[in-house]
Amino acid sequence: MRVLLLTPSLPYPPHQGGAIRNYGLARGLHEAGHTVCILSFHDDSLDPATTPLADISEWIETVPPPERPKSQRLRDMALSGLPDLARRLDSPLFRQRLEARLSVETFDLVQFEGLEMTPYLPLVRKLQPAARCCYDAHNAEYALQWAIFHVDRHVPERLPAAAYSMLQARRIHYYERSVCAAVDCVIAVSEEDAAALRPFRADKRVGVVPNGIFADRYGDDSPRLDLGSNVLVFTGKMDYRPNVDAVRWFSDGILPLVSEAVPDVRLYIVGQKPHTSLESLRDEPHIELTGWVPDVQPFLQAADVYVAPLRMGSGTRLKILEAMAAGCAVVATTVAASGLDNQAKRSLILADDERAFAQAVVALLHDADRRVALGQAAQADVRRLYDWKTLIPCLLRTYKDIGLG
Repeated sequence: MRVLLLTPSLPYPPHQGGAIRNYGLARGLHEAGHTVCILSFHDDSLDPATTPLADISEWIETVPPPERPKSQRLRDMALSGLPDLARRLDSPLFRQRLEARLSVETFDLVQFEGLEMTPYLPLVRKLQPAARCCYDAHNAEYALQWAIFHVDRHVPERLPAAAYSMLQARRIHYYERSVCAAVDCVIAVSEEDAAALRPFRADKRVGVVPNGIFADRYGDDSPRLDLGSNVLVFTGKMDYRPNVDAVRWFSDGILPLVSEAVPDVRLYIVGQKPHTSLESLRDEPHIELTGWVPDVQPFLQAADVYVAPLRMGSGTRLKILEAMAAGCAVVATTVAASGLDNQAKRSLILADDERAFAQAVVALLHDADRRVALGQAAQADVRRLYDWKTLIPCLLRTYKDIGLG
């Protein structure tokens, strides 16, 4: 089977959610004996030919991400009924390169990685009507925007952002419905997301292929980093609204309660592009804002407790899977743990209000044996349930349902 993956960014290095998933899919398909080609947006900061992508794909072609200033986004919001996501990666150059490839090569499957890639669906249908088209929904996007709206609307200074999310949720609902109806198959990353998307399909069929990792990368021989004792770690792309909200909520309402019981506690916020609203945290004595790091594993290995205080979002949180694979004891909200298998949730501690979350963190900081036991259980669960060796067969069964493989 010849597969063309259309990705919003180069699937390497696998250091953030989308890239981790897309690299896992590409490598898994290659190892299953299929031919993988990749057309992606990329800023040329890294030559794809020097990465492992070169070993698992027949070819990789990239084009620069389109520049889309705020003035253009506002104009589109006013004059177009399309959601922002549908215009974010609208690129004449990408369209030109895709058309050139489709004109000379034949593919059995074209997979759109995320909603922002689906504006190229009509071109694929026009030039290769025999190819199967699959929409890999990294999130149930309309549900994600509604979740963001319901959190932001209770915070006065976030009301403009809440209004934006409400508008986008309505537009995405209509657009996502049209995409799901137009493709041959839809893949969701969790059963919750699949339930949100099934009404958009006449056949009600949405496959579930959770986010996964290569668990062997997180073994005991990973690099070590000495951050001292009573270390809390949060990881994620720090200009992403759910992550920004999580960090603000934790630092404002939870960390002060933890520091009362554990005065030398320290929170490491590990992730690229910290939002300007987080800059004030650099002055906090219990917080370290690292910005971009080449590898999150040393921080995970150094963590006494991994915290996931997310109040909005969808899908399966790759940040939690990485923490579990590294053997971390994890305290998370039920929102953060949504999408995980119920068995995997049993190796986490779940808490949804500030005091309960703080108490759970403090209890773990005071109990090394419990931390170790939780970490070992989490590590075993993620290896059994979320390694790509387990998940790729699920993907191939979804393809088989549409006559491929």
